Amino acid sequence: MTSLGTSKGVLEIAKFAVYVTVPIGLMYFFANNTKNLQKFMGTREYIVYPPEGPRPQSPEELREMAREIARKRGTQS
Repeated sequence: MTSLGTSKGVLEIAKFAVYVTVPIGLMYFFANNTKNLQKFMGTREYIVYPPEGPRPQSPEELREMAREIARKRGTQS
C-alpha cells in the first residue's frame, strides 16, 4: 500500500478530483443556463427521418386487383 505522501497517492487524489468535478461542472454549466444546452443540442441532428414514401395499397384495393386479374385470366382461357 502506498501512503498519501507519495506521488502515486497524490496522483490518485488528483484523478478522483477530476472524475468528480468534471460531471458536476458540466451539469452546473448546462443546468444553470438553458441557453447553453439549447445551443449545444441545437447544432446536432440526432434523428433524421427519411421523407415519407408512397403508402401501400389497402387490403380492399389489393383484393379488387386480384379479382380483376382472376377475371381476365378466366376470360382468356
